Amino acid sequence: MRIIPVASGKGGVGKSLVSANLAVAFAQAGQRVVLVDLDLGASNLHLVLGYQAPKTGVGTFLTDARTDFSKVIMETDIQGLRFIPGDGEIPGSASLKVHQRNVLIRRLLALSDTDILILDLGAGTHQSILDFFLLSGHGIVVTAPAVTATLNAYVFLKNTVFRLMYTLFPKGTAAYTYLEQVRKDTSGKNRLYIPQLLKEIAKRDSKSYERFRKSAAQFHPQIIMNMIDDPKDADVALKIRRSCEEYLDIKIEHLGIIYRDVLQDTALASRLPIILYKPQSLLSQAIYRIADKILQSKEEGFDLGGRNIDESFQEAAMEAVIDFEAKTEYVEELLHSGAMTQGDLLEMVKTQQLEIIKLKKENTFLKFTLSKAMAQGFKP
Repeated sequence: MRIIPVASGKGGVGKSLVSANLAVAFAQAGQRVVLVDLDLGASNLHLVLGYQAPKTGVGTFLTDARTDFSKVIMETDIQGLRFIPGDGEIPGSASLKVHQRNVLIRRLLALSDTDILILDLGAGTHQSILDFFLLSGHGIVVTAPAVTATLNAYVFLKNTVFRLMYTLFPKGTAAYTYLEQVRKDTSGKNRLYIPQLLKEIAKRDSKSYERFRKSAAQFHPQIIMNMIDDPKDADVALKIRRSCEEYLDIKIEHLGIIYRDVLQDTALASRLPIILYKPQSLLSQAIYRIADKILQSKEEGFDLGGRNIDESFQEAAMEAVIDFEAKTEYVEELLHSGAMTQGDLLEMVKTQQLEIIKLKKENTFLKFTLSKAMAQGFKP
């Protein structure tokens, strides 16, 4: 069974949209898929699939000992796709106790007749979210071109690496002691990049260091750049890549880009995933393309189906240019068919202008904050 955790550093970047539509695409390709809503306390994945709020789900299973796990697994109208709702019984995944998390993981890993298990995780960097993400070495981080979205994607990956360290460094070891020393240092004098941190750990505890390096060699997260409006937006992924390689000592693969699609809201209102509502839409075609890349790659080890890291980023940049040309024709088609009115187009332009103004403000604020932090000797 292939496990695909889908995460994001912040909400509002389309994580659930990607999870649900990928699940449908895999099922259409003949895979036996189970989609799980682990955004506990804020579960809305059922809406993307077109279902009413479920009466039972992960929350009721964890809070009511009488609930049989098999009873929270829903059959859907899509052949090959089963769905496990999250429901709102637990106010946020941060409140998951260790034994609850472990029980849930055991139940999920024991699912029979399943080829692909997709975990739609909550936004943020709570410990339980990181643990679910680390169930696979190839988890997906969905982000967007907005400065805050990319920054939070990087922070999520940084916290995941630290969580991996804490998992592999037992208490009492020199590696764990040193890691705690760095974490508790509030002066900032001993704040190190992870490559530097690992060098110090290697000096103090070679056994723990080798254990980490062996596991880290299998950890290669993947990113999807969602909600782009222009080919230049795809370049933001390169910044995340450079930061991950320089500061986190990890390599990431680019799974692809997804343009903002005005039909998504229409599909949601129609209670259908967009690849069922309009398979030929720009968004749907991007989802199918990403699903194909995943299916063509090997489940174990780091293999991009014959592509290397550089090629995955070059391919994403090319897709951004090709899809941008298709987007212009696509909008014209929507206007002529009546699926989108001129008023809708004007509203879309106004919305994008407001977002641009907001992004400029965020960028100015972050530049000021970063300059101030660097002046004080801050290091990532």
